Amino acid sequence: MNLEALRQTAELLIRCATSEAELTLSQMEEAISSALARGNKLMLCGNGGSAADAQHLAAELLVRLRPDVNRQGIPAIALTMDASTLSGYANDYGFEGVFERMVQTIGQPGDLLVGISTSGQSENVVRALRAAQAMNIVTVGLLGGGGGAALGACDHAFVVPSNDTAMIQTVHITVGHALLIGVEDALIERGVVDRTDTAPLAPETAIE
Repeated sequence: MNLEALRQTAELLIRCATSEAELTLSQMEEAISSALARGNKLMLCGNGGSAADAQHLAAELLVRLRPDVNRQGIPAIALTMDASTLSGYANDYGFEGVFERMVQTIGQPGDLLVGISTSGQSENVVRALRAAQAMNIVTVGLLGGGGGAALGACDHAFVVPSNDTAMIQTVHITVGHALLIGVEDALIERGVVDRTDTAPLAPETAIE
């Protein structure tokens, strides 16, 4: 087993755990929880592993994030889930505008879009973020490298200082979990969601 890869990823996580990062995450948490508290929704998009991260994080809000916190679902949708829409748009118009079209069609002012890109250069993510800004939708980026073109289209961005795709993705999902824990706590504290709304699952069904 390549333990060096684990060590390098752990070191990158530690390098990301700065006071500046804490401020950024606090701002992102406030933006997301405020949008959800207003009755708006969270949208997420990305490609490849970042598409999987988008779906993963959306599921944590729609279903359950922590085994000891039962609540009603929180409105979050990954724009990467619909194979017919993705392939249909890509076939007819090209893949670069697929997320942009979804944002323009189902997005509403006050919603929030999270764009995930390890390079910050994914054209379809950048175009979605720009479309969101034009619609008064708050934009958040989970990015890598120097942030790329996506950085300028984000109201808030967490940029992982690395060009290693796998390590950036590891940090992104870790940051995503930390961020959503803060959002969940904020929504419970504000009374937006009720922690006792859903009965606890039976032990045999509570473990992934």
